[in-house]
Amino acid sequence: MAQVLEFKLPDLGEGLTEAEIVRWLVEVGDVVAIDQPVVEVETAKAMVEVPCPYGGVVTARFGEEGTELPVGAPLITVAVGERPESGAGAVEESGTATAEGSGNVLVGYGTSEAPARRRRVRQQRPVPGASASAPGSPAVNGRAAAPETGDGPVPESGDGPVPETGDGDGPVPVISPLVRRLARQNGIDLRELTGSGPDGLILRADVEYALRAAGRGAAAAPPAPPHPSVPQAPGTTPAPQPTAAAAHGEIRTPLKGIRGAVADKLARSRREIPDATCWVDADATELMRARTAMNAAGGPKISLLALLARICTAALARFPELNSTVDAEAREVVRFEHVHLGFAAQTDRGLVVPVVRDAHARDAESLTAEFARLTEAGRTGTLTPAELTGGTFTLNNYGVFGVDGSTPIINHPEAAMLGVGRIVPKPWVHEGELAVRQVVQLSLTFDHRVCDGGTAGGFLRYVADCVEQPAVLLRTL
Repeated sequence: MAQVLEFKLPDLGEGLTEAEIVRWLVEVGDVVAIDQPVVEVETAKAMVEVPCPYGGVVTARFGEEGTELPVGAPLITVAVGERPESGAGAVEESGTATAEGSGNVLVGYGTSEAPARRRRVRQQRPVPGASASAPGSPAVNGRAAAPETGDGPVPESGDGPVPETGDGDGPVPVISPLVRRLARQNGIDLRELTGSGPDGLILRADVEYALRAAGRGAAAAPPAPPHPSVPQAPGTTPAPQPTAAAAHGEIRTPLKGIRGAVADKLARSRREIPDATCWVDADATELMRARTAMNAAGGPKISLLALLARICTAALARFPELNSTVDAEAREVVRFEHVHLGFAAQTDRGLVVPVVRDAHARDAESLTAEFARLTEAGRTGTLTPAELTGGTFTLNNYGVFGVDGSTPIINHPEAAMLGVGRIVPKPWVHEGELAVRQVVQLSLTFDHRVCDGGTAGGFLRYVADCVEQPAVLLRTL
């Protein structure tokens, strides 16, 4: 006799209390193996695939894609413990179902074997505990699932191309899954749009312009969930969609997921940290020449961000007060011996701050490689919670946005952040004469509780000296 077990949203760590369903990886009627991922969720930290600790037949799912669930809420139910008979209606098994769970929470926590591919149950009799709207058609969140035809395995989510709206011929020039989703949810035929991007690439702005031109705007009906036959690209997260406005001309967007977490953290930083900012202009000409010489010498290319990070770690060794945090309850400043360097990265999902562990022990090549790896993970939405937490100091290169200066908000609970503006040719007095040099503005926002202006100014001046004369770093190598 099969036993129906309920699998609830587990505690994903890092103090997280809720998660949003991004993409279901199984459907009602699928056979799952122990520790097979069944749903992809987005927390305030990162995207996570959640494995089920039971093996058996999925009999129910709880929550549509886009639904936010608290930890402990039911995710799926699984019928386990009975091996189906062979013949009609039998399970095409990927492994023997068992009522014994693995106890794992996240993928890779003790899992020794990769889960087998999912296969569909062709049911002619109901699975115990399952609800069905019609014989052979198991219900999925109240909707009848399309019956399977044929005897082959069901393709994995994400296999095959993503069909576009419309019936025209040829591919649609669009890359971003967020753009496809926005168009699909609002009934926009991408084949009718002319892209404003390179080579006619359709951008999100093109879809939004079409929406405004069509007069949809805030008065549009709430978008329907994506058709189950249209898989979402792995590692991507739908952007928060505007909700219906309470008044004409208003568009309301929920603060949740990554955007909500960023909002909460920035607000907390401003509430709790008495911050101050100082800045200085520096001649970065020699730093740029040094980087050019390094890359011309062969070997892996060195990024400018890696050189700035190397300067940061050297400066923090001289001014360790800024590599700290404040324990408000104990009324103590906690200074760190290691430097876990965070860096601000803008992605389609919002602002994220990946952390380079032990940055003080890395050379320029290692820093370059780690920055590249974490940036790509941020772009694809695959950063883990561990890669987004534990920073002790943050480097913010806002110059990539084409701006000269800023007053960054400290990444709570850290004590300081170095901001770097764009490097541009400007008139500069060099060796007593007016010349055109590569100039950058550096800014330091710091927690005034951990140090006074003299320490902050000394740190920033040392950073500027290293930017102007990279040979200064040789003293600390």
